[in-house]
Amino acid sequence: MRVIVLGSAAGGGVPQWNCRCPVCRLAWSGDVRVRPRTQSSLAVSVDNERWLLLNASPDIRQQIAATPQLQPRHGSRHSPLTAVLLTNGDVDHIAGLLGLRERQPFELFGTAETLGAVDDNKVFDVVARDVVPRTRIALDQPFAALPGLTVELFAVPGKVPLWLEDDTLEVGHATETTVGVVLSDGSKRVVYAPGCAKVTPRLREKIDGSALLLFDGTLWQDDEMIAAGVGTKTGGRMGHLQMSGPEGSVASLADLAIGQRMFVHINNTNPVLIEDSPERRELQAAGWNVAHDGMVFTL
Repeated sequence: MRVIVLGSAAGGGVPQWNCRCPVCRLAWSGDVRVRPRTQSSLAVSVDNERWLLLNASPDIRQQIAATPQLQPRHGSRHSPLTAVLLTNGDVDHIAGLLGLRERQPFELFGTAETLGAVDDNKVFDVVARDVVPRTRIALDQPFAALPGLTVELFAVPGKVPLWLEDDTLEVGHATETTVGVVLSDGSKRVVYAPGCAKVTPRLREKIDGSALLLFDGTLWQDDEMIAAGVGTKTGGRMGHLQMSGPEGSVASLADLAIGQRMFVHINNTNPVLIEDSPERRELQAAGWNVAHDGMVFTL
């Protein structure tokens, strides 16, 4: 199984187009310690011919241009992208569907909750249903996303997408709104969870024993965006668990048997994006690393 990190940042990328937080200032200045990053997405294959895209980033065209494995190879129209799977309905995970609208066949997978939100927004009808079937996937039911690649979706504590929030908003419930993904080629397991509000026993069970974990790394500290003066919400309010502290993801997953531990979906304010920062050194000492665009894992 081959996994390519197409985009490793949270919504807005790094640097974010309108941001001058300490991390973005370094990135805008060209400081080599902060790699530019596009918005969250993965590509997975078992044969290097057919690829599953996990989340369709607004940066999808740029990501394909940077990834030869995903570029056209045959005839006048072709794409190795065979299927797209959505883990939630966040803008940074679905807006890229609009960039895949040129009547290129592929299958779109998601939960009933996520695909229902896509169905209700007519702008996504430009991704023609007669060539892009939408397949609703039940939780905890493995299915073949590609020949030789089994996928299972499981509920992860989260919330509805920002654009669907209303007065009934609840954060931290494990429902179809936010899911994690288990990918298996029959011998190795990869777990992908780019959004997670808290670590539960069920989540720990799914992660334990995986060869590779790609986990929500949005914020180092819960109040990070407030402290940086660029936001008014905590990570918890946004449905994202902080990395640091006794209740953070690093500590909460420390005792599990995991081959490689990688953070993805990293917000532009997060100091771990600075390669020699104390925060980066702390998480590396704990056995974690920070994904970057173009990173390839062969399992």
